[in-house]
Amino acid sequence: MSKIGRLLINIPAGVTVEISGSTVKLTGPKGTLTRVLPRGIEANLEGSELKITTKGKSKTVMALYGTTRALINNDVTGVSTGWSKKLELVGTGFRAEVADKILTLIVGYSHPVKITAPEGITFKVEKMIITVDGMSREDVGQMASEIRRVRPPEPYKGKGIKYVDEIIRRKAGKAAAKAGPAA
Repeated sequence: MSKIGRLLINIPAGVTVEISGSTVKLTGPKGTLTRVLPRGIEANLEGSELKITTKGKSKTVMALYGTTRALINNDVTGVSTGWSKKLELVGTGFRAEVADKILTLIVGYSHPVKITAPEGITFKVEKMIITVDGMSREDVGQMASEIRRVRPPEPYKGKGIKYVDEIIRRKAGKAAAKAGPAA
């Protein structure tokens, strides 16, 4: 049995939960998220805690048990406090600007790259740090991944767009390879 699935989800003050059939609707200060539960999984509200249970013990139901609980827990956090990811621009002349809901990246190409924020996602730029904010952890992570994909960090100089907490494994260049052991 899943140890993650058995954990109760604490519902903070200001967040309301509506369960109708296989749909869980969460409403909080940041907005509303809806999650459809997979077949064989139920959600029950007990006071200020949400409990996820299974109807059977099939392999597919047990595989989705802990995952469903984690996704709903992420939604509860999203509607109460929200999620954010930070990306860092590393490179001479690299810049980012936000106008309305459009992020403009100048990252060494012959043209600026424009990325439009989908519904529920906002961008902030401070110096060389891009912050992606939103309610849905999935959407925030996907948008951050798409921004990083514009210019992924390269292993020789480390130039590109990287997550703030990401560590880039560096390679020795040609000069280091030639300066090997002398015969």
